[in-house]
Amino acid sequence: MLYRSLGRTGLNVSVLGFGASPLGGVFGPVGDGEAERAVRTAIDLGVNLFDTSPFYGLTASERVLGQCLVGVPRERYLIATKVGRYGQDEFDFSAARVTASVEASLGRLRCGHLDLIQCHDLEFASTTQIVDETLPALRRLRDQGKVRFIGVTGLPLAALRAVVERTTIDSVLSYCRYGLHDTALAAQLPTLQAQGVGVLSAAPLAMGLLNAGGGPAWHPADPELKAACQRVLRHCQERGADLGRLAVQFALAHPGIASTFVGIASTAEVERNAACVGTAPDAQLLAEVLAILAPVHGRTWPSGLPANQDPHSGPAP
Repeated sequence: MLYRSLGRTGLNVSVLGFGASPLGGVFGPVGDGEAERAVRTAIDLGVNLFDTSPFYGLTASERVLGQCLVGVPRERYLIATKVGRYGQDEFDFSAARVTASVEASLGRLRCGHLDLIQCHDLEFASTTQIVDETLPALRRLRDQGKVRFIGVTGLPLAALRAVVERTTIDSVLSYCRYGLHDTALAAQLPTLQAQGVGVLSAAPLAMGLLNAGGGPAWHPADPELKAACQRVLRHCQERGADLGRLAVQFALAHPGIASTFVGIASTAEVERNAACVGTAPDAQLLAEVLAILAPVHGRTWPSGLPANQDPHSGPAP
């Protein structure tokens, strides 16, 4: 396993992070036995950063992950979870709710402290509330020893940038913005690094768009992006190549991104993704895939309040 520094935190995190949303059944049922084997195998292979949220499976991801980690020495893993999003359309970034949320997460995860607490999909709140109410509440929890570091997550890069410009945080987690179909996060790295902000990425398979099934029915991408991803998949199949491996190799290779979370639900997925660490993608195949995706490169979808959208992401619902 390879490790990188997470900003100014002093944490060395595995370049492959364990995305625990699948443990909550987000993409289909996962048996408790298989979940535990996956988590333990990941730790044995050197993965030390696990990302979850009370939103994933409506707290199921946290509960399952907490159970899987029982008996594992605490120094062998880092837990990142979130506050603010609790259902598909349920958001509450108030000081009272995020404080209670952290307490509940500590119980579900069966741990005495959280290594990283993050505002989940902050684009669904005003920047003013995040800066003036949510983050101060999380800092009070940090002062009490319940959390070590504080970050934010979201889809629109403009929303992440707005918070970084107004206050001090330890990390940002951007999903679906650094991968084969979209590398917009890369342009933000110099600014974030200059301020000592650790950068995390997630969903290099674009929440399933680059999987054989083309992603879950709820995926918000437009038809053109979905179709382009399926063309890439067919191209790789015709070449006898593994698109998932290519996507993960590409995402893990960027030295400015400390860790990339890949959703994992089985031991086989852990081993397959861990095998990508430190390996270079096939240059010819990568060029072919990027050429196919070029017409939709950088295309994203709206998420959050209208004021928090990135340019060209389309109108907010």
